[in-house]
Amino acid sequence: MTPEAAAGLRDAFVGGFEFEVPVTRKVIAAIPEDGKEFRPDPKARTAFELAHHIVTTEIQMLDEVADGAFSMEERIKEKPTTIAGLLALYDRELPRALGRVKALPPADLAKIVDFYGAFQLPNVMYVSFVTMHSVHHRGQLSTYLRPIGSTVPSIYGGSADEPWAPES
Repeated sequence: MTPEAAAGLRDAFVGGFEFEVPVTRKVIAAIPEDGKEFRPDPKARTAFELAHHIVTTEIQMLDEVADGAFSMEERIKEKPTTIAGLLALYDRELPRALGRVKALPPADLAKIVDFYGAFQLPNVMYVSFVTMHSVHHRGQLSTYLRPIGSTVPSIYGGSADEPWAPES
């Protein structure tokens, strides 16, 4: 992959990611404090654990893309215990991490980076991976909302709780 192609992909992938962030935030914000320990199955994460995973993985993986290396070492030392605290972390740290990716030189985006021995891809491809990872877990989390007494926000169109009204 040429650096120029990698820079173009970065711009497209970042745009797609930025489109998803408000929706992800809306789904997390819909978790009521008194429902954050809900889990649909003993093997499943709680609603809060799943939301925490989404938030911290987005931040960590974007930082790792910026660093050009992935590590299982947990980077996020802050441990929010409330939904509001988790959203505050997201609102503060996500723009910083995303800004680092936006500032990467094209050659750094094009270089091959190892992802735990599973993938060896041009670094820019992991920006798309962050989006897909979050959308996957956000879908899981959205299925928790009604059983915990919340509403399901519009995600890619209306929901029973937040109908879609196209602009005329």
